[in-house]
Amino acid sequence: MEEILKYNSSPIRMRNYGRILQEMIAVAATEQDEATRKKMTIFIARSMRCKNMAWNKDQEAGMARIKQDILTLSEGRLSCDFPEFEAEYQRNVPNIPSQQGKKKK
Repeated sequence: MEEILKYNSSPIRMRNYGRILQEMIAVAATEQDEATRKKMTIFIARSMRCKNMAWNKDQEAGMARIKQDILTLSEGRLSCDFPEFEAEYQRNVPNIPSQQGKKKK
């Protein structure tokens, strides 16, 4: 007997970040240990910044935008108001090369 696969068809709140980041934020919001939660938030913010750079090649997402998006996606359960977040955001993220203007050979 064949089993029918069930797909996750719940809506994605912010398509530019994707379902995986949305689920990562949900897991981080339920974390009890404060140090682990901060590390997870920093990792999520770094991933969001890279995803946003790939989605919007023309503009850089500012720190305020990423903070607001984390707050929105976590429904107010995650906060980015700690010094480690500010220091991590100041690090350089490698640029994603733009494919515009390049011809296929």
